[in-house]
Amino acid sequence: MSLEVRAMEEPMYIRIHNQIKRDIENHVYKVGDRIPAERQLAAKFGVSRMTLRQAIKTLEDEGILERRLGSGTYVASQKVQEKMSGIMSFTEITEANGQVPSSKLISYQVGQPSLSEKERLKLKTNMNVLRMERIRYADQTPICHEVVTVPYDLVKNDSKENISTHLYETLEKNNLQIGRVTEHISAAIANENDARLLKAKKGEALITRRQVTELADGRPFEYTRARYVAERFEFTFSK
Repeated sequence: MSLEVRAMEEPMYIRIHNQIKRDIENHVYKVGDRIPAERQLAAKFGVSRMTLRQAIKTLEDEGILERRLGSGTYVASQKVQEKMSGIMSFTEITEANGQVPSSKLISYQVGQPSLSEKERLKLKTNMNVLRMERIRYADQTPICHEVVTVPYDLVKNDSKENISTHLYETLEKNNLQIGRVTEHISAAIANENDARLLKAKKGEALITRRQVTELADGRPFEYTRARYVAERFEFTFSK
């Protein structure tokens, strides 16, 4: 079965995301700067605060902005990074704990990439992406909210079910071998959207993960932004 999803016009929140990211790159907002309040930015872009919040949240998930409770939203500082290997997948960790992993698909759309997606996946001009959003569960308890982006050309002939549930296996069946994974792990606190999706408390500790996965030939094929409830999940590393 082939994937039948029509390319959509670039969403407004992606346009706002891209403009704020450009402003940061052009030093309109510098590292450590507080960006204008939601009300001001919504008025500037002529959108609702809900649309504006979606753009800000995407930038937070990518580690570009960080929200400080009771203070505002700031351009994130460069965090210390340590390369590690042997990171287990969500499914492997869940099964190793004797629990049953599952997922719920929230959205599944084909469209233009954001600037961050284009950079992370090294996409050429006019290339579309498939962006899927889902909740991951262990024994039906919500653990993680993640957004996964892949180049549409890699999966356009595969079914939605196979891509959303068995992406790696689907690619390997198409003779595409999985290569290196680069992970960025940091801490955050739950906002209203996190609390709603993950059945957590606003302000609760979260673990955020940004991941770029490459094929064996070095081509990036997956860009993941994920937020985990800290008390329900832990990462295992080996060096």
